[in-house]
Amino acid sequence: MDLEGVIKFNNDHELRATCDGHSSLCGLIAWRHILAHLSLIGQDALRYDGAGYGNLSARIGPFPGGRGRRRFVISGTQTGGYRCLGAEDFACVENYDVTTNHVSSHGPMQPSSESLTHAAVYDLSPGIRVVLHVHSPLLWQRAKMLHIPQTKPEVPYGTPAMAREVGRLHRETALSDKCVFAMTGHEDGVIVFGRNCDEAGRTLLSYVGRAYEMQCEEDGALCLTKE
Repeated sequence: MDLEGVIKFNNDHELRATCDGHSSLCGLIAWRHILAHLSLIGQDALRYDGAGYGNLSARIGPFPGGRGRRRFVISGTQTGGYRCLGAEDFACVENYDVTTNHVSSHGPMQPSSESLTHAAVYDLSPGIRVVLHVHSPLLWQRAKMLHIPQTKPEVPYGTPAMAREVGRLHRETALSDKCVFAMTGHEDGVIVFGRNCDEAGRTLLSYVGRAYEMQCEEDGALCLTKE
């Protein structure tokens, strides 16, 4: 497995005390708190060599903006283990180029190692405004049973290859309807997106709930009363 959280793109980053997009952060920070509480984002000494995992982002500015120019705020690299996030823990991605593996950004810290993957999702449609990247062993292991689109196992996270793979899923699967996919080559990695934080969050929790139902049925523990 690739080392979690390692930035694999060329990053032209300008350090600033604050980043653009503060108005987009309230909902994002609220949902990040929920996801951390559910251990869908976090840090565990027994998982991924102890590295923090999970990140989230939101588009900023008006809808116009072609591929490579859809600006977004994203949680900073290796912030998965932070109990709470503030505005100082985000970066603004100003532009990106999958073909040259390059990301331009500014803010108090460098953007997440998954920034190119988030960018590829935003390039699917101007209507996509929020992307959540979580780690859920339960959901990841049941992706096929839940008919969730899956990336090819040989495609590593945070690379141009993953960005292109997102495009392939959009063309060849029901990704645009399901708004979720599992990264087969990125242990436990799942990405969900939507028009806003609540829509993306509800989609994620719906799939996690269905995965738990499957687990109960598999264990023969599904019951309506407790004796």
